[in-house]
Amino acid sequence: MRTLIQRVQHASVTIDGQLKSKIGKGLLVLVGIEDRDTQEDIEWLCKKIANLRIFDDENGVMNRSIVETEGEVMVVSQFTLHASTKKGNRPSYIHASKPDIAIPMYEAFCAEMGLQIGKEVQTGTFGADMKVELVNDGPVTIWIDSQNKE
Repeated sequence: MRTLIQRVQHASVTIDGQLKSKIGKGLLVLVGIEDRDTQEDIEWLCKKIANLRIFDDENGVMNRSIVETEGEVMVVSQFTLHASTKKGNRPSYIHASKPDIAIPMYEAFCAEMGLQIGKEVQTGTFGADMKVELVNDGPVTIWIDSQNKE
């Protein structure tokens, strides 16, 4: 499972011209799922994300987590995080899970993220053509892959 985490001032998801969800200060988490991902990957990633110390403390040092700042989280499915660009110029998405596997994993990820931060997360809609808007704060953008737990 791969995630791209962005610290944001605000973010929103619009589908077919209709606002689906929005958050204020917090994290936009893009998540890509592959067949080998498990519940253990979900729990590890959500705990890691909830406790990342990437928000400023009173001294302007990135020393506080999303839980400590009581910020908001938006989770958006993003199969293109598993794009393979090794061969040719057209990315291959062969490693990205099909919806029958990915949808339940995405829903489990969103539920676990909510448990970790102690509040409901906002979401996109799996498989929809979404327009995601954000103001990246910092910018702070972090990539975490559960298959590479460094």
